[in-house]
Amino acid sequence: MSGNEFRFFLSCDINLPVTYRIEKLEGKLLPPKLSDSDNVDSTTEERKPELYVESTLYIDGAPFGLPMRTRLETGAPSFCWNELITLSTKYRDLTANSQLSFTVWDVSCGKGGGLIGGATIHLFNMKKQLKTGKHKLRLWPGKEADGSINTTTPGKVPREERGELERLEKLVNKYERGQIQRVDWLDRLAFKAMDKIKESENSRNGSSHLYVVVDFCSFEHRVVFQESGANFLLPSPIASTNELVTVYDPEVGKINPSEHKQLKLARSLNRGIIDRDLKPSITERKSIQRILKYPPTRNLSGDERQMLWKFRFSLMLEKRALTKFLRCVEWSDVQEAKQALELMHKWESIDLCDALELLSPVFESEEVRAYAVSVLEKADDEELQCYLLQLVQALRFERSDKSSLSHFLVQRCTLAH
Repeated sequence: MSGNEFRFFLSCDINLPVTYRIEKLEGKLLPPKLSDSDNVDSTTEERKPELYVESTLYIDGAPFGLPMRTRLETGAPSFCWNELITLSTKYRDLTANSQLSFTVWDVSCGKGGGLIGGATIHLFNMKKQLKTGKHKLRLWPGKEADGSINTTTPGKVPREERGELERLEKLVNKYERGQIQRVDWLDRLAFKAMDKIKESENSRNGSSHLYVVVDFCSFEHRVVFQESGANFLLPSPIASTNELVTVYDPEVGKINPSEHKQLKLARSLNRGIIDRDLKPSITERKSIQRILKYPPTRNLSGDERQMLWKFRFSLMLEKRALTKFLRCVEWSDVQEAKQALELMHKWESIDLCDALELLSPVFESEEVRAYAVSVLEKADDEELQCYLLQLVQALRFERSDKSSLSHFLVQRCTLAH
């Protein structure tokens, strides 16, 4: 992948469970407080902390699913769980405000104690990208992790308190995700220097804070949040293999400004006299016949619209071509719309099914809809009954209650009774 290329997955396409690894606890853990009822004397054996981490998924500020717990760990002073947690929730079910809360408990403290601290992390960053790799979350002492949208226990270290160590840890996270090029001999020197910086900062700060280290699942490309159902194209599901993903482009189907300008220049009405004598070639005739077979729901491309407009005079004897021609008209151009309406009345009379198409929401011109009604007036009552439901539905797209279609339907119903 080149440096200028950006590939990504959509979160709504990932049909995999949310997975993360709770690695270890960093920092100096204070000895547990003893209550008055413990009656501990000098001969009592020192109590050993027994810690576990409880994690809960929150979606839009509400807990989603059951809390997950790690095993008990008594390996003081370094508590290392290195335990993989797999939730029943899948990545496609997450929202932009999804969070994970982590609370560390000590079961050796007995009743009334045991809460070490908690931290909360958003699963998506400010750019709506899924967080991956290792994250070091600062615990809030004596507070259980809060998963509300405006959490009171954010695990992210405040910007004003970040030092050189936080900056280097962020770079290590990028390095482990493959976003920084690996150079073995230089990496070894860098990690040794980082260890010295870590020791010096810990000795200077006295390791006053506790951190829980969490490693989130990584993907081959970045994962960008998108709600399920926002894709109008049917995407390919993401698996563990390297597969291409269909990405919805919101600009697909919209008018290209440069193409629209080119069409207007090509349709200059000063060429109307020349267009009257134009005849399509054999190849162009075949293309036109293929276009005329398109279903009413298919949109015409810019080249197809230009071809129908170019040979509009030679197509006036082809009744199937009228609906396709009217789709090519730029109705915002007054002169072009005027010429199109003049040609419509000179066109070969269309069939009843084509008149129904002119009553669809695609055609907003009152003159075009009135022309379609004039075709319907030639049909008898028995034939109209076959299309009565469609005609009634077409009333929704009329601009006024006194339209030609509404007047026609009322008149026919009155005569029928």
